[in-house]
Amino acid sequence: MESIIIDTETKQYPVYIGSGLLEELRPLVEKYTRVMVITDKNVRSLHLDALLNHLPEGAENCVFTAPAGEDAKTFEVYKDALTFAVRHHLDRKSCILAFGGGAVGDLAGFVAATYMRGIAFIQIPTTILAHDSAVGGKVAINHPLGKNLVGVFYQPKFVLYDTDFLRTLPKVQRLSGFAELVKHAFISDEAFLSELKKEVPDGDHILSPRLPELLKKGIKVKANIVQKDEKETGVRAFLNFGHTLGHALEAHGGYGAITHGEAVMTGMVYALMISRKQAGLQFNLEKFTGWIGQLGYDWKIPSGAKFKEIYAYMERDKKTIAQKPRFVLLKSIGEPELAEVDKELLRSLFELQQKGRLA
Repeated sequence: MESIIIDTETKQYPVYIGSGLLEELRPLVEKYTRVMVITDKNVRSLHLDALLNHLPEGAENCVFTAPAGEDAKTFEVYKDALTFAVRHHLDRKSCILAFGGGAVGDLAGFVAATYMRGIAFIQIPTTILAHDSAVGGKVAINHPLGKNLVGVFYQPKFVLYDTDFLRTLPKVQRLSGFAELVKHAFISDEAFLSELKKEVPDGDHILSPRLPELLKKGIKVKANIVQKDEKETGVRAFLNFGHTLGHALEAHGGYGAITHGEAVMTGMVYALMISRKQAGLQFNLEKFTGWIGQLGYDWKIPSGAKFKEIYAYMERDKKTIAQKPRFVLLKSIGEPELAEVDKELLRSLFELQQKGRLA
């Protein structure tokens, strides 16, 4: 199996990526006493039978089904998953298998990290978005006052990314995941961004034959950053490009009202405007928003969002120091920096973007 090695300070593990990889799963999990699968109701109906057919025969497996999307990442669902693990007699030689998208991976990883102070954890992502979230060891649940505020860094044993699962993704989930691929391009390489524009000119081409190769490039961008900074004390914060506003919009609207990727794309446009004003970025934002419009994104800030309320969420962002929000900005494509931004500049650009205008 082709793999990308994630090499962190605490652990080294492979990300296997390609078509038909589910066939390779059984020997990789035979050593565990029990396998607890955590999935959501959508993935369960589409793919659970195929997964169970590739687990060891006769093994004591159990399946916990969470709500779809961000509804999976609540304190109540987290507690229910822990209770399920106890009642199904998981021990320290058991493993938890995350089977789904980013929300399932976050929940399952946090359950694994905290059950009996940590048991084995495997990621089997089924979405484009999870090419980002399944790699790097960030696992968490949401707090009503902010996204991913309750969590830990906990690396999986391995990631098995069978790209065949992507064929069943609805358009909204394709867009959500593709936004993270665009983010990887912005913080790494202008040529990568140009390649995305060429290979995916509109929303009908996201599932192009070259998508697996593009996803590998995105994973390698993340792998290089995580290798330098596993626990986000420095450059790993660059992976939050677009997320300061994006997470605030998700929390403000009620988790699930807007997908993570849609919110991040809106946040990237916001960060690009700030970068042009503050960091000296030379970038044709008008052309960029034309392209993402062709893809199917609405990059305007929702009309119901009030700056005062959104700013309060940004003050609780994990990058914030002393209640001063910090943004990942770009001096140029591939040259990110972390910087404080004046509140009045944030307000003025917020109001412009809400009206569908650029600065």
